[in-house]
Amino acid sequence: DNWHHVIKVEKIDDAIPGADYPRLVRAIGACPPEDVGGFPGYADFLEAMAEPKHDEHDRMLEWYGAKFDPEEAEIGRILDNFERLAKKWAPKPRKPRAAPKRL
Repeated sequence: DNWHHVIKVEKIDDAIPGADYPRLVRAIGACPPEDVGGFPGYADFLEAMAEPKHDEHDRMLEWYGAKFDPEEAEIGRILDNFERLAKKWAPKPRKPRAAPKRL
């Protein structure tokens, strides 16, 4: 759906020894589900999920697979993604250079 998210860097401090980076300080709201249909589809999804008597409620609930709270950020999922990034970006140990061969 080509969603864009805002990540705000509020402050840059010295690194804390032993801490993994990037670090999550705060998260606000849930991400829209994948393939929900852009802004119009997300608006329809929210309306249907919020009202159990809505004609599309059961279909949307089955499609999504769970209840949906647009105010609740999926902290566990975000932290898992950050952990993957931290491992990917962690400095790699350097291999020692081979000594030049003497002629």
